[in-house]
Amino acid sequence: MKRREFLKKSGQALTFAAATGAVGAFFHNRDPFNYHPHLSGTTEFGIAADSTYPGLTLAKDSDHVAALNKALDAIGGIKRFVKPGERVTIKPNIGWDRTPEQAADTNPLLVGEMVRLCKEANASRVIVTDITCHDPRRCFLRSGIRDSAEKAGAEVILPDDKDLLNIDLQGELLTEWPVLKYFIETDRFINMPIVKHHSLSACTIGMKNLYGVLGGRRHQLHQSIDQSIVDLAAYFRPTLIVVDATRVLFRNGPTGGSLDDVLIADSVICSTDQVAADSRGAEFMSLTGEKVGHIVLAEKRGLGKIDYRSAGYKEIL
Repeated sequence: MKRREFLKKSGQALTFAAATGAVGAFFHNRDPFNYHPHLSGTTEFGIAADSTYPGLTLAKDSDHVAALNKALDAIGGIKRFVKPGERVTIKPNIGWDRTPEQAADTNPLLVGEMVRLCKEANASRVIVTDITCHDPRRCFLRSGIRDSAEKAGAEVILPDDKDLLNIDLQGELLTEWPVLKYFIETDRFINMPIVKHHSLSACTIGMKNLYGVLGGRRHQLHQSIDQSIVDLAAYFRPTLIVVDATRVLFRNGPTGGSLDDVLIADSVICSTDQVAADSRGAEFMSLTGEKVGHIVLAEKRGLGKIDYRSAGYKEIL
């Protein structure tokens, strides 16, 4: 090959590689430009406390849809959380271009079933969305979540800059930041994380999953990751937290990739307490809530209880 031809082909290859590698970074670290200005107070999607029900339930079943329904029924059933005519936004973890077996994203069967239940409760609109780290189209498809949610009747929305609003999150670290509007313009917010190892925060469960509501250069928040997680949890108070512990990525998270890093636990947690949900979920990682920085800070902030048993706890095995 002549030198000129070689340089031309090499340049084309490098350009393609750079463009491909930049896709994930683009969606994860967008510059905050062209956002619609919008300021808001604390967003509270929670429901009234009811001592009739436990604050946290856990069901174990190799049929993961059955596990979800058992845990949900034990905490009051879908009609406790979703009323006819309400808009519901469901927030799974769809951050990574991975298959369900690799356990980097929320189990698509659980997402589909939650959509079905919300529709059964006569929600007027059910949206499933997330701001991903890898290319969103690949994440939504390969995770199986788009197909499962759409078949159950959800409106699955890929993130787009035009749908970001500047929100004053009123945190110690997080102040004005771009947020995907579907997590603001809704009546009910259901957080559906998966239990995973995380190289910076020890684990990622419910509160860390809230990172997926943010646009902008959110990698900057990693410098004070525990505080940023708690700021998010203080602002966004989900109606319900549904923790996927059916497959647990116990090392090499949050991206994963190897099936050797996945533990089959066949469990689903439902909770109205973000701190309790994360504390119980951390145990699947051989951790306790007292050993995880953001869980400790969240309890100090008054967001819930690390001692999930004191919040009311029921297991269905």
